[in-house]
Amino acid sequence: MNTYRPLNRFAIFCVLMLVVLSAVGQTNVTIRGRVADGAGKHVRLGGYSDMLTQKEVALDSAVAGNDGSFQLHCYANYPRLVFVEIECYSQSFYIEPGKVYEVVVPEFDWDLNEKKNIYLDPVALPLLFQNIDSTDLNLRIMRYEATVDSFLSANRERVDFRFRPDRRVFKELKALVKKRFAINDEMVFFFDRYVQYSLLEMALAMRMESRTKLAANYVEPIRYYDESYMRFFIELFSHVISGGTKKVAQWKMAEWVKRGDAAGWLDTLGLDPLLQNEQVRELAALVALKEMFYDKAYDRQGVRLTTEHLRDASKFDDHRVLAERLLESFDRHENAREPKGFSLPDVERKMRSLDEWKGKWVYLSFVRVGDPHSIKELETMAHFRDTVYKSWPDVVFVTVACDREFQKMYHLLKNSKKGARYNWTWLHFDGDYRLLERFGVTSYPTFVLLNPEGKQVYDYTPAPASGILLRGPWVKEEDKRDWGTYKF
Repeated sequence: MNTYRPLNRFAIFCVLMLVVLSAVGQTNVTIRGRVADGAGKHVRLGGYSDMLTQKEVALDSAVAGNDGSFQLHCYANYPRLVFVEIECYSQSFYIEPGKVYEVVVPEFDWDLNEKKNIYLDPVALPLLFQNIDSTDLNLRIMRYEATVDSFLSANRERVDFRFRPDRRVFKELKALVKKRFAINDEMVFFFDRYVQYSLLEMALAMRMESRTKLAANYVEPIRYYDESYMRFFIELFSHVISGGTKKVAQWKMAEWVKRGDAAGWLDTLGLDPLLQNEQVRELAALVALKEMFYDKAYDRQGVRLTTEHLRDASKFDDHRVLAERLLESFDRHENAREPKGFSLPDVERKMRSLDEWKGKWVYLSFVRVGDPHSIKELETMAHFRDTVYKSWPDVVFVTVACDREFQKMYHLLKNSKKGARYNWTWLHFDGDYRLLERFGVTSYPTFVLLNPEGKQVYDYTPAPASGILLRGPWVKEEDKRDWGTYKF
């Protein structure tokens, strides 16, 4: 018995590697498209590694030709959600193995993100599908969701939580959906499962079904490959463990996790009737570990250790993979302040690298030239620039202009009366929207302070008007008292 299990695992590993290697370089999904006014634009195809960590993975990319045309390719062995992204606009849809999709992006106001904050008021990429038949998965999902929205709108008083919700309304909805879309109760096809699991999520959110009943009837078998199932599972077990169970209070849970004893912790979780199945218990534990990492009630190092032990000891291949991805997501969060290099053109179109200022404090500002809030903060920087540069030579200002047109920055610095006041390093973002995403730029102005090692100092760097320029971390304590009592 001692030699059988390792050999079995090795055999499984070999089979998985053969499957992975055989899929490398293969494509069975094609997306042909055209952007009406998008010649030269970068088009990206992405997806998610899994629904638990939701790590974005790049599937393909292309540059639109002179006529705006592009082609993207990827491999899928089961329907999955993907997104097409151009600049900071994206649209998601489902792809199926062996399909060819034809899409068009009509004329679009690409400057829309300079007129309003599209992160607060999202704008989808207007992706239009061509030559699709009535059985297309995305069309069916769209019709299903329209049916649900229409039904709930017509019966909103019966499901209003200010009153006692009418449980019959949910049964009526399920009957309507089953009749209109010929849903198979055996959930043979992806669409059947999509409908079933979305209705179950709705029933849970509306308290039409108990968590215990849903877990007993719909959790098994576990379909790791099905994104709609995994969304349902994660929602079903959301905060069930991390918030404490009937058998184990949260503070006791925190003690177990702090010790990093995954085996003892999992055995304890098994006392809960919802978690008696080992496979379900481990997957629910992974959901909980993700929640615990961001919960102040839990020790992060203990969460990490417990995840590592679960990864190493689990006999379920999918759980080992998910645990490893969770650890990677923890690392990404912890390393969010690590150096984020770039190389961008200055006002003379000379490429400048962030590495130039290693060993100095870099007060990095992301602005838009026409934005009044940005201009106000730039004026404050200009007012204190000479004082800062004279008093603390190891501090530099670097401003990145995020206007689409390079000429806006050039005109401000070279042709306007105020340009001479902003006498520090200016760069243009050069259409690199991924760079803005990495630095967390969702509004203007945004400030990022990097220490001499190139690491980010604050989660949210104070603006110049806050007084940071005279009281920043580069100022010695005795000097800070001279400038005032407020500390950063």
